[in-house]
Amino acid sequence: MDVLAEALRISGARGALGVVLKAGGTWGQWLDSSPAAALHVVSRGTMWLHLPGGKPREVRAGDAVLVAPGTAHGIAGGSGTAMGPCDRKATDRALTDGSPLRLGSAPARTEVLILRYEQDPEVSTPVLTSLGGPLHVTGRENTQLSKTVELLTAELAQPQIGTTAAVNSIVDLLLIQFIRVWLARHPEQRAGSWLGALRDPVVRDALARVHARPDHPWTTASLATATAVSRTTLSRRFRSALGQTPGAYLTQWRMDLASVRLRDTDEPVESISGAVGYASPHAFSRAFRRARGIPPGAYRSRLRG
Repeated sequence: MDVLAEALRISGARGALGVVLKAGGTWGQWLDSSPAAALHVVSRGTMWLHLPGGKPREVRAGDAVLVAPGTAHGIAGGSGTAMGPCDRKATDRALTDGSPLRLGSAPARTEVLILRYEQDPEVSTPVLTSLGGPLHVTGRENTQLSKTVELLTAELAQPQIGTTAAVNSIVDLLLIQFIRVWLARHPEQRAGSWLGALRDPVVRDALARVHARPDHPWTTASLATATAVSRTTLSRRFRSALGQTPGAYLTQWRMDLASVRLRDTDEPVESISGAVGYASPHAFSRAFRRARGIPPGAYRSRLRG
């Protein structure tokens, strides 16, 4: 079981093409915080990333920077450029018809692909938020990323049959490459970080088993036996890595799976309860109400309404 792939599948952390920015002269734009992660890929020229209270970062051609969800930031043509608010009408127009978003004055000397990754709001597994602060990767530092950026740029430059599907796949690949870079940069386990927990072989093994068989009647003891460690060791390692017990994580993952199925399928609550490991619909409803605040049937009705 590829834990990361499964978590990304359920969390809906999939990329979508945003806009192509073409800018010249003096330009700058402030982007308010958003529930989506933002990926800025510089294909030509130079862009500066501005963060509140932080030092501006230069992002050159061939580089890319991933900004975690909920992070307000600005992009500009210089380190000291004053930035105006986002022109929402121009942005919406560019998103609708595929035209470039133009800032500053001609001629355009900088081109940036602005992409976004949205995580399913009904899922609580924190894959994207685990990245923390902005992650800047240079083309020289990671040749795989550089090749992927070149592939994306070429695909957008000459659209043809299947371009939409190809671009979506490439954008998803960029996210995987960023996560690999993050893991390489953080060889130590980072407490409370979902991605950092993957560095602990015991926790990773336990997560793989939980993700592969969420319907299994796992207990901390049985999960410890399956991973060949003591119950005490598993509990300690889990708390250190994720800040919660194995049982709490199991419940969280089951509720994420159930939430997605309640929203996206017409499966009866009885079927969903068994699929996520509850012996009876009553037990499932009680657990779901504790986790989401309302019973499963009302939750489904609210989302569909």
